[in-house]
Amino acid sequence: MKHPISIISLALLLLSACTSYHQPDSISYKTPAIYPDYTDITMPANIAPMNFEIQQKGDAYQTEIGIVGQETTILVQDDKPAVDIPLDDWKPFLAQAAGKQIYFRISVEQQGKWTRYRDLVNTVSPDSIDSYMVYRLLYPGYELWNEMGIYQRDLSTFEQSPVMENSNFNHQCINCHSFSQHSSDKMMVHIRGKQGGTIIYRNGHIEKIEPKPEGFKRGATYPSWHPDGRYIAFSSNEVQQFFHSAGTKPIEVSDLAADLMIYDVEKHQTFTDSIVYNDTYYETFPFWAPDGKTLYFCRAKAMDRQLRLDSIRYDLCSVRFNKQTGHLDSLQVVFPASAQGKSVSFPVASPDGRYLMFTLSAYGNFSIWHPESDLWLLDMTTGKARPLSEVNSNSVDSWHCWSSSGRWFTFSSKRGDGLWARPYFSHFDPKTGRATKPFILPQRDPHYYGSFMYTYNRPELVRTKIDYGKMMEQAVSTEAIQATRR
Repeated sequence: MKHPISIISLALLLLSACTSYHQPDSISYKTPAIYPDYTDITMPANIAPMNFEIQQKGDAYQTEIGIVGQETTILVQDDKPAVDIPLDDWKPFLAQAAGKQIYFRISVEQQGKWTRYRDLVNTVSPDSIDSYMVYRLLYPGYELWNEMGIYQRDLSTFEQSPVMENSNFNHQCINCHSFSQHSSDKMMVHIRGKQGGTIIYRNGHIEKIEPKPEGFKRGATYPSWHPDGRYIAFSSNEVQQFFHSAGTKPIEVSDLAADLMIYDVEKHQTFTDSIVYNDTYYETFPFWAPDGKTLYFCRAKAMDRQLRLDSIRYDLCSVRFNKQTGHLDSLQVVFPASAQGKSVSFPVASPDGRYLMFTLSAYGNFSIWHPESDLWLLDMTTGKARPLSEVNSNSVDSWHCWSSSGRWFTFSSKRGDGLWARPYFSHFDPKTGRATKPFILPQRDPHYYGSFMYTYNRPELVRTKIDYGKMMEQAVSTEAIQATRR
């Protein structure tokens, strides 16, 4: 049975002769193992309780939590190794600890004797993180492709709620959710199936649109909202899936064609330019710079269909955009990954525009199935790029999203088992360009990820809760507004 004790009651109990606090019989200088590995990390002051399991054998367990150099604030005792930190105590404790280091002080009882281990120390940043994370949950293979949904998690608690679940609209595919400026006031998502279309929510208004106008070869795929919320840049991809019978990459997806187009949400018009819409190159994964004047994307030479898949490599490129005229020009290769025998996917600019984070893999752009995929960081002021070795792992590290402040980012990683993607978080210092040791999204049950059979896809950080999910589900059955060509 757990016995959480608040700071006030703890002080009283420590003075009481009948206190339940267990004084150590011995001190060990060994570092206790815990799972998840919440050690030497930096956490936001508005994160949910970092529940964990003590991986030391014992008959009973005691965990003290406090600010380094101060008395214990929270005490958790149990005969089981899982440490369930009370939310009502955790929230005010983190508020006090902002900008300071905190400790987890673990004691374990064995055969009637208590051993206290070395403190586990973490840092609480004064930089808060956006309140919600939005993601798609689906099975990582294709066995249960018709069971998926978009969900949101309150990062300060353990509350997860559905935004859209495809069981409510005939199990059609739902993908590529996107927001403008980390705001839930503007959201879009694609529906694939008999009632296919793109659902767009803007400032209280929902509509279903078909952004592909007459004369365009392919429909809208990967999106990026323009900072002013009026335009959405889309890639327009024709893809083919391949299934390997062996090896570490069971699924491969390759472009057979890909171009860029821009949709005007106010006029329901779509336009493009031959600089990003041609048969010579594949252009994909657009992302707007914060000032809205530059559009970043990935570009590869169009493939001879007889070539091997592992010969396709994408560079990081950019074009200038004039929103008054809709004109695109001044194409530049920002990072020539192909010259290094590598390939770029998922470029994302930091909110201040100084940094570009992207995923680098050996080839192609379906990096979520490439174990060699790593996060890289390009400093736009120096032009120098480097691997984010402080967060990368030996498995897939792929999709990523900055927080609205640029002080945090979340990313998908399969470092746990190589199959299921889980969301990790890292604090970022824009002055140094360095990130901290990443930590996995906290769950109430420390064993949660060991039994949860769905993968977290496309985690996105937003400032406020989405409360219009049912309206978006209802919009699926409406007639799509057909975009016209500008």
